[in-house]
Amino acid sequence: MSAETWEKGAGNPWALLPFGVFLSIFLGSGIIFGDFGAMPAIVAFLIALLVAFLQNHKLKFMDKMSVMAKGVGDVNILLMCLIFLCAGAFSGAVTAAGGVESTVNFGLSIMPAGLAVAGLFIISCFISISMGTSVGTIGALAPIAIGISVKTGLPAPLCVATVVGGAMFGDNLSIISDTTIAAVNTQRCGMRDKFRENFKIVLPAAVLTIIILLLITGSSDAVITEDLSYNIFKVLPYLLVLIGALVGINVFIVLIGGTVLSLIVGVTTGSIALNQMFTAVGNGIYGMYDITVISIVVVCILSLVKTNGGIQWVLDWIKQRIKSQKGAEFGIAGLAFGVDLCSANNTVTIVTAGPIAKEIADEYGVDAKRSASLLDIFSAAAQGLIPYGAQLLAAAGLTGLTPYMIMPYLFYPILMAVSALVFILFRKRSPAKDKQV
Repeated sequence: MSAETWEKGAGNPWALLPFGVFLSIFLGSGIIFGDFGAMPAIVAFLIALLVAFLQNHKLKFMDKMSVMAKGVGDVNILLMCLIFLCAGAFSGAVTAAGGVESTVNFGLSIMPAGLAVAGLFIISCFISISMGTSVGTIGALAPIAIGISVKTGLPAPLCVATVVGGAMFGDNLSIISDTTIAAVNTQRCGMRDKFRENFKIVLPAAVLTIIILLLITGSSDAVITEDLSYNIFKVLPYLLVLIGALVGINVFIVLIGGTVLSLIVGVTTGSIALNQMFTAVGNGIYGMYDITVISIVVVCILSLVKTNGGIQWVLDWIKQRIKSQKGAEFGIAGLAFGVDLCSANNTVTIVTAGPIAKEIADEYGVDAKRSASLLDIFSAAAQGLIPYGAQLLAAAGLTGLTPYMIMPYLFYPILMAVSALVFILFRKRSPAKDKQV
């Protein structure tokens, strides 16, 4: 079926061309130039948007503009962008207040020295779930991982991979993580519901990772001599955000409250000058501009793709191969994993695949909290394993290792995916919810 013969309500594979163009440009430039940062994602998406806009000549110019405007104006998209900005404000304020350093040092100071590597994984999990950023966690802990390696004689790639695994744990769960925000909003579920569903799936993977690390490193004697001074008051904003998320307080209230408390702590302790408060907040917001703009552009592409029949074609293709709710869950998992392998950005993956996953979930009766969890888990699993992703590139750049040296020790991302697959396979379902087609 050609783009010109497409009828409303019918599937049209040609409408998916913009995504093919994006992947070709984004991955192709990385392969050609040997640098997967050579082509900024936003530039590749803008080119893809142009391709989408040039399709379907039956729609007039202003009609296409109207389609994109309606997509961007969806309440869930607006809320997602606002949450991104609030999360950035909190991140900027708490970082300027010294919360990151104090939280890292606090965690390491209460960790038994003889359990350094397993403890490093636990600390990485706590830091990442508090910070909401895997790359930020890696930046904070990768140097410490090298220090532990030097003190214990354990392989440096093992220690650094442990930090990467813990970073992906929090990136996948934290309520201020852009991936969680995107997953919750694209699937339209509650933050607390998604957290609980997600946590029970990944907890076995985290426990198994700790056991493996203890078995590998249990015979080593670790001594941490770095300065681990901290101010417990600077840890409070992270605790407020974490506890607020767990008890189900509105995410806006949690993030705004965390930002205000961070500023109070920063000014009180002298970490933030009174006239620098708003600069700190602004710097954090600036850091979220990229993903906010990318989200808007992706929504424009998806709106045109859906209007042109691309989403319908994907759903029709899936319906021919999926006969049950279990199959739909596998479809969502495969969609998230595959898109992330191509985009090398788990937030972009969720923003891109989220609307399609929502259609699949609605069609086959998959709970919104479950589809959000599967999206987040499998995009995080892929992101934590690919050598051209930001996480492994950051870990390698900070430690002098290569991504390929770190990859053999990435236990948690692999176990996370395995745990989720087992959950899909053996979770009890009501037969009435399985839609036979």
